[in-house]
Amino acid sequence: MKRLSLPFFLLLVPLLICGCAKEKDEAKKAAEKEMEGMTMESIQRAGKMVEVTPALVQITPERQQLFGVKFGTVEMRPLVRMIRTVGRVDYDEKRVMSVSPKIGGWIEELYVDFTGQVVKKGDSLLTIYSPELVSTQQEYLLALQSKKSLIKSLFPEAASGNDSLAESAKRRLKLWDISEEQIKTLEENGQVQKTLTLYCPFSGFVLEKFAYKGMNATPGMALYKIADLSVVWIYADIYQHELPFIRLGQEASVQLTYIPQETFTGKVIYIYPALNPETRTAKVRFEFPNPHDRLKLDMYATVETRVPLGHKLAAPEGAILDTGTRYIAFVDKGSGYFEAKEVNVGSKVDGYYEVISGLKAGERVVTSANFLIDSESNLDEAIEWMRGKPRTKHRSLK
Repeated sequence: MKRLSLPFFLLLVPLLICGCAKEKDEAKKAAEKEMEGMTMESIQRAGKMVEVTPALVQITPERQQLFGVKFGTVEMRPLVRMIRTVGRVDYDEKRVMSVSPKIGGWIEELYVDFTGQVVKKGDSLLTIYSPELVSTQQEYLLALQSKKSLIKSLFPEAASGNDSLAESAKRRLKLWDISEEQIKTLEENGQVQKTLTLYCPFSGFVLEKFAYKGMNATPGMALYKIADLSVVWIYADIYQHELPFIRLGQEASVQLTYIPQETFTGKVIYIYPALNPETRTAKVRFEFPNPHDRLKLDMYATVETRVPLGHKLAAPEGAILDTGTRYIAFVDKGSGYFEAKEVNVGSKVDGYYEVISGLKAGERVVTSANFLIDSESNLDEAIEWMRGKPRTKHRSLK
């Protein structure tokens, strides 16, 4: 039995060698058949090969850990731009009224006697003595008395004439801003008032006072300048590059340092047509309701405007490298390969850049490579350094 085993083994070896050669040929033919009809793109999609380009960088896991490489994803997301500035509170010019008499006379009493006083509609402002006003009251009372005495007259034309005189006198009193209540009191008492009171036409804040006790006020003279502060304006400066995002009617909010828990809501009502040549900013006027007088004149406040930009393709801010002449992003190609791509970007909003071109939704990008590049001149150096092949020029990382 032992003598037969050696010849048998010598006969089996060639058969085994032939079988192995045959299997190798079959495997080679199968591989060649599999590669037939496949393009470079299909090979890359299958993960069988990574195309090496000049912008492709291979970083080992060890160097990735050394760099502290972090990743983000390019995606479609809603972008809202926040414009924040400091504004100054001022009165609404459309709610400022000048109080002036329509008849001349002397100021007898002054009830609102200092600037800054808060007044309400119907409050007494002052009393004024006017000879012309006194004579008109007398004329009105005489016309009323004559009307009563001629009611039973046999001559109706005389009674009608007195009606006309009474109405004419009453009309003049009204034109001088004498109220219906004051005229009614005059009719009931039948006594001429030496002075008549001027009342505040609306609630507000006395910005300026020109009236003094004993002074002679002529018709049309401004005695008070009163502002209604239930609505105020806020003036703020907006930088030139932010102006395209500001629109009339746009909503804005205000917060004050002394009441940070309260937010006021207003809107943009005017954009000034000229820029400040020194600060390169344009003045924008906001309108805010002020029901409890929390917004004080000349107060500084933080104004914020949120501008929805819609759903945009966006990349994390840290993924976009500004070299000074262009924007670069490193895309993860898998297997430790990263491709440097030039990107066109739009607005930077809430930690994201709007991507106009250069990247696609779903691509994985490096978000922690900003420290490598601070100018176009050292972009190539940074890529070589990431490959682990530093150039002769020393690059220090701080």
